[in-house]
Amino acid sequence: MDTWEAILSRRNVRSFTDQALPAEHLERVLEAGRRSPSANNRQKWDFVVSTDRAQLRELATVWTGAGHVAGSAATITLVLPVPESERTALLDQYDLGQATMLMMLAAADLGIGSGHSAVGDKDACRRILGIPAGYDPAYLLALGYPADRPLSPVRQPNRRPLDEVVHRGHW
Repeated sequence: MDTWEAILSRRNVRSFTDQALPAEHLERVLEAGRRSPSANNRQKWDFVVSTDRAQLRELATVWTGAGHVAGSAATITLVLPVPESERTALLDQYDLGQATMLMMLAAADLGIGSGHSAVGDKDACRRILGIPAGYDPAYLLALGYPADRPLSPVRQPNRRPLDEVVHRGHW
């Protein structure tokens, strides 16, 4: 799949097959996150990878919208240190968004579906994953092969029309 096809094919997947991900594919997804842009090259992120079924079921409880994590082949928890200031918090959150998107595109390129989630119960997430004090689990990225249908270009995405979203030269 080329980049544009991966962009067109990527969609939120919330139901996965029980097929494991090849280790080299999971590594490629993680490498995409590691290579993502970072403000001032801060790279404050850490990624915790979970593939153990019992751990995935526990992780699915840290947010009301994270039920899909239990059925994933792997879930990556994106973690940040407690921010030094409001400014660094904004920079680091933006960086996590970029890392998440690159991992989603790398996954889509491999035919792997992804579905993101917030982390509401940070204490539970820290306990489940052994994340040390001073770090906040921010997001979950569930990965696996889609149970309903393989990834393919979405012909009519549920998105506002481009001419409604884009303002050229002024609002």
